[in-house]
Amino acid sequence: MAEETAVNGKIIDIHTHYVPKGWPDVSAEGGADAPWLRLESEHEAMMMTGTTEFRRIQSDCWDAAVRLADMDADGVHTQVVSPTPVFFNYGRTGEQAAKIARIFNDLALEITAPAGERMIPFCQVPLQDADLACAELDRCLDNGHRGVEIGNHVGDRDLDDEGVVTFLQHCAERDVPVFVHPWDMANSPRLDRWMARWLVGMPSESHLSVLSMILGGVFDRVDERLKICFAHGGGSFAFWLGRMENAWHGRNDVIGTSEYPPSHYLGRFHVDSVVFDERALRLLVDTIGRERVMVGSDYPYPLGERPVGEVVRKSEFLDDATRALITHGNAERFLGL
Repeated sequence: MAEETAVNGKIIDIHTHYVPKGWPDVSAEGGADAPWLRLESEHEAMMMTGTTEFRRIQSDCWDAAVRLADMDADGVHTQVVSPTPVFFNYGRTGEQAAKIARIFNDLALEITAPAGERMIPFCQVPLQDADLACAELDRCLDNGHRGVEIGNHVGDRDLDDEGVVTFLQHCAERDVPVFVHPWDMANSPRLDRWMARWLVGMPSESHLSVLSMILGGVFDRVDERLKICFAHGGGSFAFWLGRMENAWHGRNDVIGTSEYPPSHYLGRFHVDSVVFDERALRLLVDTIGRERVMVGSDYPYPLGERPVGEVVRKSEFLDDATRALITHGNAERFLGL
């Protein structure tokens, strides 16, 4: 099954990440907590932020051969390969973040090059400065990147911030797919247990980013050509759409920024499928729409789905046509393949 799927190109994984096997010292731009890699062997390393251990990783983060072997084992033909959000550096100046973005974007092309069309690189940009972000996106597109990953906020500025909207409009005009990934979750001791930042913080950040696009009026202002996808199934958005709808109608004096109620915008964005449960996937497909859900795995990190697309493959409520859309058809359109 896996080998046949890989050969026929039937699974596209929209959500994977990379980490280079080392990079130049960026502490001058990234500050005292700038990321660096402590190599421990040819196959293992520790991602560091300053003197703090951030995440243990393996060669599947940087080695195309290892990634391709895992893709073949899981029946994945194509990966979208995006930055790990710790590299965004939105808290620095635009110029500092732009220098760091250029380094990692160029390294991403080196990582994905050996895989040819089976790995599609997405770049990062200094989102805190719209002009620099547009310029770096254009440079990356000229060099071989096919899309861009952005964080779901820049400090206290959500995706309805004017600078972010300017960048999203530029993406729409250039027909560039945008992948929104949560990052920089709320810092509270209550989230220090049980990996709660990842189990609660990330889903809530994804939910908030969709909400900001809708209630902040972004979809009313940005060209309908914008192709945008939210990670982790859009967080809890699908579950709470009814609550938002009720609030929009009942307290329009408070949340009436958008021209239409939230359900009106369901056709304007995509989500990935990495929700790990058939019941959650059913809600996602029923709410967001079968043409707006794409396989995503969060490979190669431990909280990702392996084998990739397992829930989509095994969900009995999906008919063959819908499963084909989710595994590859929707992604083909989203990526312009």
